[in-house]
Amino acid sequence: MNDRLMKPELSVVIPVYNEESGLAKLFERLYPALDALGISYEILYVNDGSRDKSAAILAEQFRLRPDVTRVVLFNGNFGQHMAILAGFEATRGDIVVTLDADLQNPPEEIGNLVAKMREGYDYVGSIRRKRQDSAWRTVASKAMNLLREKITGIRMTDQGNMLRAYGRNVVDLINQCQEVNTFVPALAYTFARKETEIVVEHEERSAGESKYSLYSLIRLNFDLVTGFSIMPLQLFSLIGIVLSFASAALFFILVARRFLFGAEVQGVFTLFAFAFFLMGMILFGIGLVGEYVGRIYQQVRARPRYVVQAMLEQSSAEDKQAS
Repeated sequence: MNDRLMKPELSVVIPVYNEESGLAKLFERLYPALDALGISYEILYVNDGSRDKSAAILAEQFRLRPDVTRVVLFNGNFGQHMAILAGFEATRGDIVVTLDADLQNPPEEIGNLVAKMREGYDYVGSIRRKRQDSAWRTVASKAMNLLREKITGIRMTDQGNMLRAYGRNVVDLINQCQEVNTFVPALAYTFARKETEIVVEHEERSAGESKYSLYSLIRLNFDLVTGFSIMPLQLFSLIGIVLSFASAALFFILVARRFLFGAEVQGVFTLFAFAFFLMGMILFGIGLVGEYVGRIYQQVRARPRYVVQAMLEQSSAEDKQAS
């Protein structure tokens, strides 16, 4: 029994941030769904600095099911993907599944991911059958999916869906990475030998509101694009070259018109518009370079990506008593 507890077949990682109103419903559905699989499992909740009673609720759940429940408590808010990475480092299962705590992804779908992994895949993504998000979030997500695929070459049909399964080989490789800004599903895609996607159900949030604002979504996609491709820099360099040749051509045209037709003032506003356009492009380029430089700055400081305040798990002594 001790071996089963120490080496479960399945690990489920769940980031938690201010989810006190929905955790009870999550527990009611998650544990029966996993018990029904008939395999050994563990659940790792990572409390990402919640300001509500989420930590206390997780601690109580640990006391109720210490055999399969583990809780990682951050001492601050470090973000969803840092919480997932912390969970990955603590997992022991051969198959690792990530799940949001808001029940938008039904826990009952975990069995389908596990079944697909057993077919020989080491990374299984998921596609929401019928999204229950607002219209603007759906449209924005599809647009960013298309842009991300063109820039990075990473094909994920539904990048915003965190219900995914990872093989132990992929998780071990992810644990070796020390990136400050990253996007876990895309990182797994680069390491997977054989990946696939399945369609899953999607439900409305059981309680509370989405923790991702428009700004957060934009920042997340910046992390995705700049963390997996330098194409934006290359593209902007190409635009700069084209504009340089165009500016030189325009200069010679204006000089020629000056000698042929004399001084002209009719086109002054066109020149102003062109100058403003060039200034806008320059400022955009500086901002783009700043995004990459900022990430380099964060990386070279070598600060901890997250800080674990405490971890609730069954001790080895308790394991021996249980066996």
